[in-house]
Amino acid sequence: MKTKINEAIKQVLQHFDQKYFIGEVLNKNKVIQDLDTYDKDLLEAFISNETLKSNFTIDIAGNIVIQINRIIELFETDEYWQDSYTKYSKKIGLTVGGKFIGELTDVVLDFPYKDTVLKASMSKEDTDKDDLRPYEPFLNEVIAKEEMDVLLEKKILVSAKKYDENGEHEVDSFSEDDNLIMKGNNLLALHTLKEKYAGKVKLIYIDPPYNTGGDSFIYNDQFNHSTWLTFMKNRLEIARNLLSDDGSLWINIDDDEAHYLKVLIDEVFGRENFLSNIIWKKKYSPQNDAKYFSDMHDHIFVYARDKEKFEINGLDRNPEMDSRYTNRDNDPRGVWKSADLSVRRVTEKDRYPITTPSGRIVYPPSGRSWGLSKTTFEKYIEDNRIWFGEKGDNVPSVKKFLTEVKQTVTPQTIWDYSEVGHNQDAIQNLNKIFGDTVFTTPKPEKLLQRIIHIGSKENDIVLDFFMGSSTTQAVAHKMNRRYIGIEQMDYINTVSVPRLQKVIEGEQGGISKEVEWQGGGSFIYIELMEKNRGFLKSIRNAETQIELHDVFDFMLKEAEIDFRVDLEAVKDTLYELSFEEQKKTLIKIIDKNQLYYNYSEIDDENVRDLISDNDYTFNKNFYDKGGE
Repeated sequence: MKTKINEAIKQVLQHFDQKYFIGEVLNKNKVIQDLDTYDKDLLEAFISNETLKSNFTIDIAGNIVIQINRIIELFETDEYWQDSYTKYSKKIGLTVGGKFIGELTDVVLDFPYKDTVLKASMSKEDTDKDDLRPYEPFLNEVIAKEEMDVLLEKKILVSAKKYDENGEHEVDSFSEDDNLIMKGNNLLALHTLKEKYAGKVKLIYIDPPYNTGGDSFIYNDQFNHSTWLTFMKNRLEIARNLLSDDGSLWINIDDDEAHYLKVLIDEVFGRENFLSNIIWKKKYSPQNDAKYFSDMHDHIFVYARDKEKFEINGLDRNPEMDSRYTNRDNDPRGVWKSADLSVRRVTEKDRYPITTPSGRIVYPPSGRSWGLSKTTFEKYIEDNRIWFGEKGDNVPSVKKFLTEVKQTVTPQTIWDYSEVGHNQDAIQNLNKIFGDTVFTTPKPEKLLQRIIHIGSKENDIVLDFFMGSSTTQAVAHKMNRRYIGIEQMDYINTVSVPRLQKVIEGEQGGISKEVEWQGGGSFIYIELMEKNRGFLKSIRNAETQIELHDVFDFMLKEAEIDFRVDLEAVKDTLYELSFEEQKKTLIKIIDKNQLYYNYSEIDDENVRDLISDNDYTFNKNFYDKGGE
């Protein structure tokens, strides 16, 4: 296609002999390279041509500026040099750099801080409740690799206890058959478990913070959008490594972040491993005081670690399904139901006449044929598999026996609260167990029962690292799965663990009667050994100036202070501040990279003195004996 610009460019380039041509073919890559490096001779030639100057330069305060990006774009467009007036192809779709998104392998959700790890805690306990964001620092994956490695090292474990039918006991050993409950920051806890459990977890269910800004949620549920995505990305990456090849991830989320989260999981797990977006109707009555719409559902995203290796477990048939089967002719093969013999197609050889026992001759309806060939139909007659009705005068139908029907049902993508419970169910169940409202956002046991049934079998490992009130662990316990629960908040010792103790004792709430739960079993409880996090708690709990000053004095001796802090300046100005400002300052200067002790420090003299002999033995057993 000859155009003025096309011809002008060729004239300019031909002055360079064969520098930009291979025979008669333009070497566009060489032209682009020289344009990109601001080749002086080439740029002067372009500006000297009036056609190119008028189309590819602008005048800024009397200075001629060449628009190199526009020229490069022209050379990158194959069609322009062939047979098209437009640089765009005749296909419609979203493109990146001239390529359609569907043709790219590197299209990902991009957001600020994506190349970092959010190193501060997810808990409001570890930040300033009035101003969260300044205390959510990031570590860059490249620039701060060494600091990040320290952050994600496995941690010392303390307060090891076993809970069983006989109560609570100290324990100094751990078996992989043991159920495990861990108190501590869930990102650091996941990295603590990565050597022991990599590739061994069959199912992960999480109900993370929804990033709604709700004041009732104890976690930092008020991250800005980018920070929340970083928070989730950090955890999804290590979670994927823990899953077995045939394992699956289930994430409960609402509309506030669901659609961005979907794209993020696509990146971490691979879009090809997406299984479903289940809609769970979580409320049984609308909120008529809602400003716009009454929020009635949650999303549950389901991903496989490897879709080709994932095997789904169908749901059990319910009594209503089986009630449709009867035995009207006392067939010794048992109950059955009739199914249409005709199919929606017209095949002349299968439109043969059938004579009913009463002597009536029938044909398939217009536009349909019999679903069986004449030979097969005669065999069905001999086998008493055709039903003509009580009087033998009906259009024939096929007998489908219950014993020959698939005994499981393929899960659907819409789950009503009538099947899997609603939020109020979950709260009421927990209230019955504890006699009071102890947790406001639990999930119903029937919901977790369905998820765990679909994605795992007995003795498989189920992980929930946003443990909350321990619904996932309670249901897994009753369904004879092994489980891991991780929770940072202190209610782990007032709600989560006591609930599991009641499960061991045989509590009859939730799904207990359905699965005939009678009690029994056990779990191991451990904590990540607090380092700076202990100081954070002491600062927040200080009620007087004297208490706070004692904490600061101890911090100067034992705490890890952020290396960017001018400690002498803090000492000089701290006591000029108000009591609350002093607290904020001390929280701010603590190194959030040192919330817990690393296992590599366990034999340091100062650290060893802080650990009981029982916990020391437990750590050696947990890591050195069975850690690989």
